[in-house]
Amino acid sequence: QVQLVESGGGLVQPGGSLRLSCAASGTIFSILAMGWYRQSPGKQRELVAAPTRSGGIDYADSVRGRFTLSRDNTVNTVYLQMSNLKPEDTAVYYCNAHVQRRPDYGVEDYWGQGTQVTVSS
Repeated sequence: QVQLVESGGGLVQPGGSLRLSCAASGTIFSILAMGWYRQSPGKQRELVAAPTRSGGIDYADSVRGRFTLSRDNTVNTVYLQMSNLKPEDTAVYYCNAHVQRRPDYGVEDYWGQGTQVTVSS
C-alpha cells in the first residue's frame, strides 16, 4: 500500500505564510503526479494546485500568484508554499498522488488524511 502523510497546517493570521508538506511512502514504483486539494465546510473538495499532463501546473484562480507547488522526487514529497493567506483559504488541505506501485500495475489514486489550515486574526 501507499501512505501519504501531510504536515505543516495550522493557524495563521491574514497575510501570513505556511508551507504544507506531503510525503509518500510504501510500495512505490513510480509517482506520476502529486498535488493538493482543499475542502471547506459545506463545500466540495476543490483543486488547489496539481501538475498537468503537459508538464505545467494547474492552480485554482483564487490562489494563483500566492501559492506555489513544488516536488522533491528524491524523497517522494510534494510541497505547497502558501503566501499572503486570506480567511477564505481556511480549509482542510488534502494531498493527492497518482501512484504506480509495481511496473505491471496500473495507476492508483491515493489521498492523505488532510491537514487543517485556518487563516484568522
